[in-house]
Amino acid sequence: MQDLPQRKRPLGLGLLLAGIAAIVGASADAFASPDTAAEFRARDQALLNAIGTGDKAVWQRTLSPDAIYIDENGIIYSRPQLISQMITPLPPHVSGHINIASYHLQMTGDAALVVHKDDESEDWHGHALKAEYIMSETWRREGGAWKLAMVHVYVVPKDPPAVTLPAAKLDEYSGSYKAAPELLDVIARDGTTLTLSYNRKPAKPLLIESPDMFFIPGEPRFRYVFQRDAAGHITGFIERREGENIFWKREQ
Repeated sequence: MQDLPQRKRPLGLGLLLAGIAAIVGASADAFASPDTAAEFRARDQALLNAIGTGDKAVWQRTLSPDAIYIDENGIIYSRPQLISQMITPLPPHVSGHINIASYHLQMTGDAALVVHKDDESEDWHGHALKAEYIMSETWRREGGAWKLAMVHVYVVPKDPPAVTLPAAKLDEYSGSYKAAPELLDVIARDGTTLTLSYNRKPAKPLLIESPDMFFIPGEPRFRYVFQRDAAGHITGFIERREGENIFWKREQ
């Protein structure tokens, strides 16, 4: 289990990136020929295209009968559930497309391991949205044809846009905070920005998502939510990751 206050690279992402690095660093013999890789990539792009149009036939002829699909929210779908619940046309006033940005294929006998990174562009009621995904897949050769047996979708988290506050407002957040006797955070103003130092380690920039809501660049799974008393004075902050809270009390 990850020790959240250490603020290390998120464990799940670290393992995923390590797996991708292992595939990318494998010997050339482990990979399929460029023509075979192109064929698999075309199959995957067709599947992505069918998500927005609701073309169930593409998925029906590609999925293995016992296929499992894990979406970006961690929901697990069987083949029938995926086709009936996920592969549906986009609603009115919503359009979009997902393009494969990078693709890695490794062949192992009658199995094929795929990792591809995808870029999504969506128009949601006139709002332009962007997202990145990493999909890991297992394909099996069944009856002479390649069938998709498992898909795991991972959404690549990103930092929110930062806003600015007057320097005098930033001073309200400066101080020392503790979550336990041995855990100390120091927040300080550095010109027009704030920094956070954990247990006397090098300080990191602490940027503002909105008043009393902060984040550290490159750590989008964490948020720092400041708490105030009835008089409006800051009493501490919540370090939050995916619904789990660590409470830091202001010392001074």
